[in-house]
Amino acid sequence: MSTRNLLINPCWSAKDLGQALPDSPHAVSVALPRWKDVIAYEEKDPSVLNSLRAIYPRFGLNPLVLEIAQRARELIDWNECSAWPYPNITTAKKAKSHCHRSEREGKTVIAEVLGLHCLIADNKATPPAKAFWQHTGLGASSRLAAIALGQEEAPLPSAGKKARATLRQRLGEIYCCPSENIELHPSGMAALVSALEAIRSIHPKRSVLQLGFPYVDVLKLPQVIFEGSDLFLETDPTQIATEFDRKQPSAVIVELPSNPMLQCIDLPTVSKLAHERGIPVIADDTIGSAVNIDALPYADLIFSSLTKSFAGRGDILSGALVISPKSQWSKELKNILQGSTLAPLSDADSIALEETSRDVKDRITQLNEACLSLKTRLEAHPAVARVLHPDSCPNFQALMRSGAGHGCLLSFELVGGLSKAKKVYDALEICKGPSLGTNFTLVCPYVLLAHYQELLWASRCGVPSDLLRVSVGLEDPEKLWDLFQKALQS
Repeated sequence: MSTRNLLINPCWSAKDLGQALPDSPHAVSVALPRWKDVIAYEEKDPSVLNSLRAIYPRFGLNPLVLEIAQRARELIDWNECSAWPYPNITTAKKAKSHCHRSEREGKTVIAEVLGLHCLIADNKATPPAKAFWQHTGLGASSRLAAIALGQEEAPLPSAGKKARATLRQRLGEIYCCPSENIELHPSGMAALVSALEAIRSIHPKRSVLQLGFPYVDVLKLPQVIFEGSDLFLETDPTQIATEFDRKQPSAVIVELPSNPMLQCIDLPTVSKLAHERGIPVIADDTIGSAVNIDALPYADLIFSSLTKSFAGRGDILSGALVISPKSQWSKELKNILQGSTLAPLSDADSIALEETSRDVKDRITQLNEACLSLKTRLEAHPAVARVLHPDSCPNFQALMRSGAGHGCLLSFELVGGLSKAKKVYDALEICKGPSLGTNFTLVCPYVLLAHYQELLWASRCGVPSDLLRVSVGLEDPEKLWDLFQKALQS
């Protein structure tokens, strides 16, 4: 798949700026090897943006998707416009409707280009068009674009159908639930869209409530696209119960664990409080992984980004939505969700995901062990002020399956704060960029990438901007530690 083996030849230095991670036309991460590159990326510096050979697909357009978008723009004689390719007319119309609700004076049209449906937006409609693309994850995948452009061959529909059936069976075995309770989506956020639309049918015209520090789009999707979302950071059960009574949310959303602080709320207690009040619970287990934790006894719906540890390669955007068989709304949710998927996981992406996830259990076990080993060594190093990892969270441990681990992610702060973080980040001879769960280690100043326009807010939530997040890969643990030791001495 990749011409550059990132396990032994990582993208870490200035000359690697903009390299696709992995070296694939479908990569979901990109090398930002220096602290100043991250800042320049967030400041939209053309010298950095023009060097990017990949981008996280929801935060921009993959080069293949961009080529489709450019062809769509050529169809319109507007002075300035943007174009956003979608896999079908249903998703394009959803995007168009959102733009109309958000900006009544904006102009949008839908044009079919090489079999994909492109939403074309003028300057006024471009901000909501971009927001819908980012928050929902419903856009056309790079594999769909490559097929449309004639650069890759379309697989047989029967092969895609078989791959999806196998994936649902594989996920059913991991979650210990029937495969018919599992839906596949083109991204984790698209799975959350489906969950929120189902919840809207049960509790219409009510906002959701998120507990714990949020992944940016998990909070903003319901805020921007649906009826709203409130954030509650207190952990005391009495205060949570009071907030439930005060807000009467349509659902409660939790992350298992949170990103990047890697802590969990007390899910059994929260679930009991919510269910007593007729409130469904939606959980995101992307970081913890269903291989490690079992949230189905407590969560009514679980959504997960299969892009991460489940796929492991870093070049397949995909997601899953799981209906808990134990949910009091199980039958109702299945009836609502049956056949309602806005965009299925494409044949090409399904086949690639089925192939790369065959070793998912063994691979995640290796990632668990490697991450825990690095965590233990970082904690003992005098340059490290604090390490964040789920093994310090009793609420996470309460959800763990027998013999499971804690996932591939840790975060750490350094003695010396921001100035030291910059030096260590620049010196690390490890791949540096967004995303997680890849078989190669990825480091990033996560808070800058996720919350650059709201750093003060993040700080007030107890999340420091000098924190470094590490997604540990399958490198030799001793060699990986040598690279960290070398950087920590900088």
